[in-house]
Amino acid sequence: MGSDMVQHLSPTHNSSFALGLALWGYKNWLGNLFPAKTPVQNFLKCYADRFSIVEGNTTFYSIPTPETVTRWKTETQPGFKFFPKLPKSVTHNGRLTPHLSAALQFLELMQGLDNRFGGLFLQLPPSYSAAHFTDLELFLSTWRSATQVPLFLEVRHLTWFETPDRDRLNQLLRMHQIDRVLLDIRPVYNANDSAEQYPASRKPNLPLQPIVTAGTAFVRYISHPVRDRNTEYLMEWVEQVESWLNQGKTVYFFMHCPVEENSPQNSQYFQDLLERSGIKVPPLPWNLLPPPKLEQLELFPP
Repeated sequence: MGSDMVQHLSPTHNSSFALGLALWGYKNWLGNLFPAKTPVQNFLKCYADRFSIVEGNTTFYSIPTPETVTRWKTETQPGFKFFPKLPKSVTHNGRLTPHLSAALQFLELMQGLDNRFGGLFLQLPPSYSAAHFTDLELFLSTWRSATQVPLFLEVRHLTWFETPDRDRLNQLLRMHQIDRVLLDIRPVYNANDSAEQYPASRKPNLPLQPIVTAGTAFVRYISHPVRDRNTEYLMEWVEQVESWLNQGKTVYFFMHCPVEENSPQNSQYFQDLLERSGIKVPPLPWNLLPPPKLEQLELFPP
């Protein structure tokens, strides 16, 4: 596919903050994040009324049709942003460069989101080490020559976090204006209870290095299911978010949880910590909605 087929969207680096979750539909959010009787087909619209960004993990496993992508756009309001993950057939199938054409085709498909498209999320497998640096360098340079669409890279092999490969990677990303995904797994791995009981333990226990290589901080925070066990870590993030915003950077903060039904409350807690600390962040749309109506009990059935 020729690069002229790919729309050139320049990333904006004005200071801003947005908070979201890893997915937009989860049945155990009914009666909590979503009204109790929300049909599945309304999950995305309901989510977009409550958050302004979402990770697009669904595209990692299955590439949607153009009609589905158009529906995602029409079911969300202006200002909402998707960050679709590149399919695993591109990122988890050996070297990256042989799959560059498929990656650009996927990008063209995601352009159907129009102004709801925030950028692409490229997650490398734990097996992709710094020994593949030349492959990554070629992929990123060719990608950037084809498009200016924001790209966020997550590396999962320990070598990428150690010198000198850490510095080589950061320099490469700065050169191509690509931001590094910041994965914070500490709340689960450092907990008194065993990390093995949580599905998040499948995520690699890698050091947190909060470095912004372009203009956007893309944070994936793996929260502990018990809200208050996140406080010390989230207060660190409050300070970091304030520092980034003062530097004019954009911050996308995605709240995860190994017990997924707890993600919305943990995100609401983080929003509260930010606001109580005096950080100037937009209100969480969820907090602006009227409280859900309690369903009337039939105390006197006919």
